[in-house]
Amino acid sequence: MQPSTPVPLKTNWPHVAWFLGLTFGLTWLVDLALYLSGGLSNPATMLLLQFQMLLPAFSAMFLGAFFFKESPIYHRTNHRTSRWFVYFYLLLTFLYLLGAIAGLVQPGQAAMLSSLLLIPNVLGLILLVVLRLAGGKDAFAGAGLGGGKARVWLLYGLGLVAFYGFQTFLNYIFKLGQVVDLQTAFPQLAAADLPAAALLPIMALNTVIIGPFLGLIIAFGEEYGWRGYLQTELTRLGRVRGVFLLGVIWGIWHWPVIWMGYNFPGQPVLGSLAMVALGIIFAYFFAYSVFKSQGVWTAAYLHALNNQTLSFFFMAVYAPTNILFSFGAGWPGLALGAIVVLFILRDPVWKMIDSE
Repeated sequence: MQPSTPVPLKTNWPHVAWFLGLTFGLTWLVDLALYLSGGLSNPATMLLLQFQMLLPAFSAMFLGAFFFKESPIYHRTNHRTSRWFVYFYLLLTFLYLLGAIAGLVQPGQAAMLSSLLLIPNVLGLILLVVLRLAGGKDAFAGAGLGGGKARVWLLYGLGLVAFYGFQTFLNYIFKLGQVVDLQTAFPQLAAADLPAAALLPIMALNTVIIGPFLGLIIAFGEEYGWRGYLQTELTRLGRVRGVFLLGVIWGIWHWPVIWMGYNFPGQPVLGSLAMVALGIIFAYFFAYSVFKSQGVWTAAYLHALNNQTLSFFFMAVYAPTNILFSFGAGWPGLALGAIVVLFILRDPVWKMIDSE
């Protein structure tokens, strides 16, 4: 008897439309509020940007838990311990909403509010560990919340740090910026009366080692929405094609803040195009990490690590003069990223299909 040919699952386009409509609608509404409140000069900017990072996961969880009956997290069928993390995340988003509103009303309190919201983030990590220990691996993997493999976290994380380190070196070689004077750039560290030689290692420890874990819950907000839900739907078109489409959507999602001068100051048009290109490149990298580790939390960690590492190298080591035309997030860096993508696309994992 011949084995049956796998039948690819079909993309549920109505559900995808609901997810994208809710995610884009909520996010761009937050961006509009930021724009009308002074834009990136508003002290509450980082608080609102953190809030909008939660919205893709909020949208996927809200729809999945209460409206999409075939979802692995649907409230009537998901009896795993992981359901409590879903409810926690919905609550966390609500807390950030309150914080964002308070920050817009009282911009001077935004820094304090951001610090206070670190508390539920840390509690979320503790809850995650407790629920994972109580429910076992399948409690999260079966709900599309798998943690992934530790070796992928380590190897891909080291690769990401090395990639940015190499690009920082290229910026230095081609004189595309200037060496950062830490005592001038971070007077709060200088005020701590630390020796100059200790400033850089302390910055590296704080941003590259500790920072990704403090930002893990926030980064998960994007990754569960984009990689956990939308990638699962779009890769039913084929993994290469689906991830490309996801990267375009993800890049466009960032456009309002790009127009306000975030990431690529003074470059609204070219910056928007660069953001789409960046979205495509990282969509492939993060998707690859999920395929290889079988866990969306791998992408969340790498996303948090990416943000922290980029900040460390280009704000504390060597600052590019023009971000758009330097290595890192600019066109030269995108060219290097494209080479990495072409390399990882050679892996047979991209030819696999999700079947029923």
